[in-house]
Amino acid sequence: MDPIEIVATIFGLLCVWFIVRESIWTFPTGIIMVSLYIIIFYQVRLYSDMGLQVFYVAFNIYGWYNWLHGGKDHGKLTVSYIGSKEAVLWTVIGGVTIAALGYGMSTYTNASFPYWDASTTIMSLIAQWLMTRKVIEHWLLWITVDVISICLYLLKSLYLTSGLYAVFLILSIMGYVEWRKSYRTLATSTPEGSYA
Repeated sequence: MDPIEIVATIFGLLCVWFIVRESIWTFPTGIIMVSLYIIIFYQVRLYSDMGLQVFYVAFNIYGWYNWLHGGKDHGKLTVSYIGSKEAVLWTVIGGVTIAALGYGMSTYTNASFPYWDASTTIMSLIAQWLMTRKVIEHWLLWITVDVISICLYLLKSLYLTSGLYAVFLILSIMGYVEWRKSYRTLATSTPEGSYA
């Protein structure tokens, strides 16, 4: 068992647990995890996943700031739902970029499972962006990514990472439930029953 994968797994579990709890500690633990996964995915030729980790570093830095100062009057950010127009826009962007990245990886590299790898990469980018904005639906994307990733990593003999994603799947379901509760609690505590 690769020691880098073990450490990445531990930090991955901490990172997602902190997201479920809406804790700011998700971001420093996330930066450590994704930095280690850059190395791991390079070694097993999952290049889309490797590139994704680079974006995650930037998203973690942005999310760290945004969770602290992106809310009303530059205060803490609160949980929200995505609008229907934005959901359609992200769906179109996701579909087009998955097709383009999958084609590029299958044509110009020796990538394994290029379209599945591209799917998890693009859905993860969208989910991570929505998470930095505390949008509840990001959990639904993570659930989808986790299911695909478990299969993909099993096929690449990354058993520990596959197990990590199985735990991520459970935590993603928990996160979705918890964030919905958080939204309802905040919505009922405001004078008009909703919040910006």
